[in-house]
This record gives sequence, structure tokens and C-alpha cells, in this order.
Amino acid sequence: MKSLKEKMTDVPPPLVIPFFISHQGCPFRCIFCDQESINSHSGMVSPGEISATIEEWLAGRGAGRGRVEAAFFGGSFTAIPRETQAELLGAVLPFIAAGRVDSIRISTRPDFLDPDTLVFLKDHGVGTVEVGVQSLSDRVLAASGRGHDAACALEAVGRLKEYGFVSGVQLMLGLPGESTCSTLAGARKIAALKPDMARIYPVLVLSGTGLARMWQAGRYHPLGLARAVILAGRVRVILENEGVRVVRCGLQAAPGLEEMVIAGPWHPAFGEMVQGASILLRARDLLGNRPGRRRMLISRRDRSALSGHGGHCQAMLVRCLSREGVDLVFSDQVARGRPELVD
Repeated sequence: MKSLKEKMTDVPPPLVIPFFISHQGCPFRCIFCDQESINSHSGMVSPGEISATIEEWLAGRGAGRGRVEAAFFGGSFTAIPRETQAELLGAVLPFIAAGRVDSIRISTRPDFLDPDTLVFLKDHGVGTVEVGVQSLSDRVLAASGRGHDAACALEAVGRLKEYGFVSGVQLMLGLPGESTCSTLAGARKIAALKPDMARIYPVLVLSGTGLARMWQAGRYHPLGLARAVILAGRVRVILENEGVRVVRCGLQAAPGLEEMVIAGPWHPAFGEMVQGASILLRARDLLGNRPGRRRMLISRRDRSALSGHGGHCQAMLVRCLSREGVDLVFSDQVARGRPELVD
């Protein structure tokens, strides 16, 4: 029988049934955070709503969708009172017992993942835990009002792996006080822990947040779009080189979100732009490390990521290859996002 981690690689991807608990459990309000806008939802979902929603999604999911996960996003799930956690998770457990849902996914803060909590989660059907790491600079975490330090985040990820959870991390790029060097250093520390997956988000300035007030006062300058794309591409390459799956780059568009963004590198196709940048970065590394090759093979499925949005990544890649006398070839014989140099 496959383990949960082995099932995570199944194709097609799992059906994720989302439930949003915006700000619930959060003991702090980070300067960048406005989850009601991000999730287009506020308040706490009830056990009855959970059951009804799962039934509705299962009825319409169709055949061949693979695994099914119920997912609690937003807020800090494990900081909610334990009785409430039990009620919410308990609403999903009958579906797991019946084989209709495979497991539960939650997201939470690193400072609310002690061993007792992890045992409780295991006993209540949780298989995947995503941790809001955001940064591994103590100075940046303090400036952002996170309420924990970098060591706490690293310990949380290690503990999740120790207890056998599918582990995920969420990283933010461009927080106050964060530099390119500290961002990449943090990415390397996370990569060394080898969590199962990661999400990469550029910081957006949302109206009504502490960050918005800093920006309006001239005390915070967000990343530009081009810099954010390249930086996210570099972080993505660092993580993927250690086997960490990057499952998302950039916030998912939600009704009303774009209207709330008053500054920062917002783009609805940010993830595809980062994919193109990461291919370009990998290709450059190959050119430097394997001279004398004459063709670079890139997956045909990566063509749109390279050529889209003005085609800047493909144009830069072609220029680099031309200088080295290497031809660009789109192929079905190489993995997506993994260019190869051949004779």
C-alpha cells in the first residue's frame, strides 16, 4: 500500500476541497496580512457546512481525479481552541472512514506545532501541514510582527518530518528589511530540511494593513515585478534542486483581491513568469558547467512559459545560447522545467 507521501505524486493531482478560516487562531496580525481579502471569506466555517460542502464537491468531482483532500486554509489552525479543532476535523473523519476523502490538510504557524499538537492532528486525520515560515531572518520576522524567530520555524519543519506528516512551507519575498542575500540564504536553509513542498509569494501591499501605512509614509518599498520574478525563480531553483516541490508561485487570483492591492508585484500570471525565469536560470547554469555541447533541449510544455509575456525569457535565453554556439530545441524527451545540454 502506498504511503501518503507516495500518493502525493499521483497523477492527476488531488481534488482539494477548501475551507477558509481567515485570521482564526492568529495571536498576531502581521503587517502584511489581510486574509479576508485574500480568501474572500471571513469567519469560521461550521461542521455542518463542512459536511455539506464535501458532499457537494464529491458529487461533482467526476472520475479520475485521484486523491481527495479537505483543506483548511488561512488563519492558524492549531492556534484555534482544541475543542474547535476537534469539531472541524471531526466533520471530515466520517468521509475518511468511508474512503471518500483521503486526508486533511491544514496551514498554521510554526510556534503552534508542539509534539502534543502533532499527535492530536495525526489522530484526527491530518496528513499534510503547511507552515507559514515567510522568512528565516530574525530581523525581518521581528519587523513583520510575526511573533516567533527563525529557529522556531526550522524546528517546526523538522518536527513535521519526524512525525511523518507531508510537510509544506510558505515563503514570502520582499518583506521589510529582507535582502536578496538573506532571501537566498533562507531558501538554502529550507531546502536543506527537504520539506515535501513549498509555496512562494511576493509581498503585496494590501489596503488597510500595517504595510500599507508604511508604504504610504515612504518607509517601505515593495519589489518591482521583474525583480520579484527573478528572485522567485532563484528561490524555486534552490528548492527544486533539493527535491522540494514548488506547488505555487504568487497568490491565486480571488474576487476583489486585485482591487485591494495598492502596491507590489501583482500579476495574474506571476507563476508562469517565474517558471520561465527558473528555466532561464537553469539554462545559464548548464552553459557555465558543461562547455562544448551543441544543443539545449527544453520541454515542449515549457514553451509558453518561456515565450509568454513579451517573450523576454526566451529572447534572453536565445542570446545566451547564440554566444556559446548552442541551438535551442523544444523536445518531448526532457522533463518539464529541466533543460538539458547534449552533443
